[in-house]
Amino acid sequence: MENEFVRWTEDGTEHSAVWRSTSGARPPKKIRVADDTMTADEAYRLACEGTALLWRGDFHNARQLSVAVAKRTDRKPRKASDDPATAFHLHRQTQSRRAGILGMLLVPFDADQSVPLRRAPDVRQAVLEAYGPSDQPTVTTLRDLLGAIGAHEWQKKGVDIPALGARIHPGYGVFSPIRGEYVDLVADTPLPSLEMAFDIGTGTGVLAAVLAHRGVKKILATEVDSKALASARANLERLGYSDRVQLVEADLFPEGRAPLVVCNPPWIPAKPTSPIEYAIYDPDSAMLRGFLAGLTEHLEPGGEGWLVLSDIAEHLGLRSRDQLLALFDEAGLTVAGRRDVTPRHGKVADRTDPLHAARAREVTSLWRLVPTTR
Repeated sequence: MENEFVRWTEDGTEHSAVWRSTSGARPPKKIRVADDTMTADEAYRLACEGTALLWRGDFHNARQLSVAVAKRTDRKPRKASDDPATAFHLHRQTQSRRAGILGMLLVPFDADQSVPLRRAPDVRQAVLEAYGPSDQPTVTTLRDLLGAIGAHEWQKKGVDIPALGARIHPGYGVFSPIRGEYVDLVADTPLPSLEMAFDIGTGTGVLAAVLAHRGVKKILATEVDSKALASARANLERLGYSDRVQLVEADLFPEGRAPLVVCNPPWIPAKPTSPIEYAIYDPDSAMLRGFLAGLTEHLEPGGEGWLVLSDIAEHLGLRSRDQLLALFDEAGLTVAGRRDVTPRHGKVADRTDPLHAARAREVTSLWRLVPTTR
């Protein structure tokens, strides 16, 4: 894909740089150079008007300005609704507006991808992981850069997985397994076989690693995203399971059949707005439908399909339990059993969260599915 450029005037001279965005945002058309003399009120006003600010001041001051602009953005009264689905879509609109305003604060990079600002940290490795290599001056949003820095720290630190007795290190742009309850379900449910399993949409490779840790002799783990494949490969090698887990670049199923097929699809049937959101949002339940439709032909006789799914969509009014059960029936599947667990994440108790009512009722389930005998 050809590079997109941002262009601006500085000290009477025309400048340009390669535009980089992990969310796929288009480059801003209006750019004004800003520094430490810029007030939060002025920055907020300009951002709301569609003028981006290319920062030339102190890096830490840029972060403080971003926080101040965020506070001003959050002061705007939120639209509310008693209808869960409407409340969800209003919440996403608010999030989108907030991201758009905060995305108006821009940061420059030199050709070596260092940040030429006072007190700027060395972000070159984080930028390389997020955007890939470049030998040209570039510009991105401070929001994007902070996300890259945070992802780099997550990758170094890793996420503790008690079921493995080890840590999983998510690569940039790969969804982190911080919701440990779904991992525990796969770790605790009795296995139908130790011979083979398929892990559909493996992501970081965490569920494939759990199956290997439990003694499954061979696992085929599929993934369509190149960053996720690289992350899974690194994690499985680090954990010592690469001899038992074969990574397959495939959309949904590998070839053949297995006595166990596991899938943890995105839980919310809505449209993603950035690449990382594809791990959360599944438009029209496309991955869920694909998994269910193809499961029977990829199960060995007597085998089970394990669908790991939260019911958050039901509490948001986006998919009913009857609709989910109808999808099972249409795919020729019967529920052989179900294990439930209550989420433990912090938002369950956060009453300020606009979606608190749904989150407080959420249950994550492992559905044991088998072909219907007629």
